Amino acid sequence: MSTPSNTPPRWVVDPRDPRAPTREIWDSLTPEERAAVVAALPADPGWEVAPPEGDDHYEAADGPRKALRRFFGKSGRRAYVGTNLSVYYPNERVFAPDLFVALDVDPHRRSSWVVLEEGKGLDFVLEVHVAGDWRKDFVANVERYARLGIPEYFAFNLRTGVLVGHRLPPGGDSYVPLSPGAAGFASEVLGLELFVEGDRVRFFHAGAQLPELDELVGRLESAMGETLGRLGALERELEEERAAREAERTAAEQRIAALERELAERNKP
Repeated sequence: MSTPSNTPPRWVVDPRDPRAPTREIWDSLTPEERAAVVAALPADPGWEVAPPEGDDHYEAADGPRKALRRFFGKSGRRAYVGTNLSVYYPNERVFAPDLFVALDVDPHRRSSWVVLEEGKGLDFVLEVHVAGDWRKDFVANVERYARLGIPEYFAFNLRTGVLVGHRLPPGGDSYVPLSPGAAGFASEVLGLELFVEGDRVRFFHAGAQLPELDELVGRLESAMGETLGRLGALERELEEERAAREAERTAAEQRIAALERELAERNKP
């Protein structure tokens, strides 16, 4: 930090409770001081923020993350989609959502999301509950994420298959529960529908399901198998045609040889 050695920094990150500074302090910092604060905020504050919950929990967040990244990449809209990334709101306890989306930002890789540095907060959050106290995702986070101003929050209980959605009304400071329609929950933020399929939350756009990576790989493998099958059939046809032409050429050569022998016999004295 570019402050004199006898001048204490205006914001010190406590490793036991790392927090970003208040907006007032942030605005008073120099660019060098801000960079030093961001560098001091740990990317991995510890398991108490995002404790490991096994493969089911990981897949339930990672599949949608890759599907959303591909969707926004193809649509041309700039968006960052993160999973279990440390998020720092001004002077708030750090948290790491299972899945979040921040719209209209550069999608480059990050080690954490510092709201003051990014210039905006999260737009969409999905938490996946597997074990432990369900009230964290379905009660406490509903109050906290609304207070932080996150426009939409969804919570999914992987064990029961229950998905609930919340949205902040314009100018509101508490969530309004969402009711699902025939196509699932409508996310106004993402412009997508959310629907539970087995142990996953799936996203739909214009009635079409956003494919996940394993499905894309399966489609690619199937297409490659079909292509290889067609190539094999074509090679067999070409080989059969080559063999047929070779047989015709051999037969023609034999006929010519027979004629030449016949002529030779006739011309004998």
